[in-house]
Amino acid sequence: MEFAFFLPYLLFAFVGAFDLGNYSWALMKTQDAARAAVLYTSSGTSTATDSAGACTRVLAEMSDAPNLAGQSSCTGALTVTASLVTGPDGNNASQVTVSYQTVPLIAIPGLLPGQTTITRSVTMMVGS
Repeated sequence: MEFAFFLPYLLFAFVGAFDLGNYSWALMKTQDAARAAVLYTSSGTSTATDSAGACTRVLAEMSDAPNLAGQSSCTGALTVTASLVTGPDGNNASQVTVSYQTVPLIAIPGLLPGQTTITRSVTMMVGS
């Protein structure tokens, strides 16, 4: 009898841990993808604004994301922008912003949304 009362809480904790793990994985993959893309765009001023090249690097890094399988462009669940900005030292820097919309999971009202968009930006000095 006690187990029947405890089972909904146990199920709630399991689903919450599963969702939190998926969100954490998506957060780390988005950050890694932005870092890989900015390594490419910071190689020179000619590549600093190359969003298509940055998109290729992001897609390669996030190839195991469930909702990006077979995707060949950065539209829909994934957007990538590369821009030339002024760094904190006054020199040219490349900034890549990656936005990734996670797969719909089980929503827990008040705690975890069913789907969320993760955005990460990385800035790196442009090489000469």
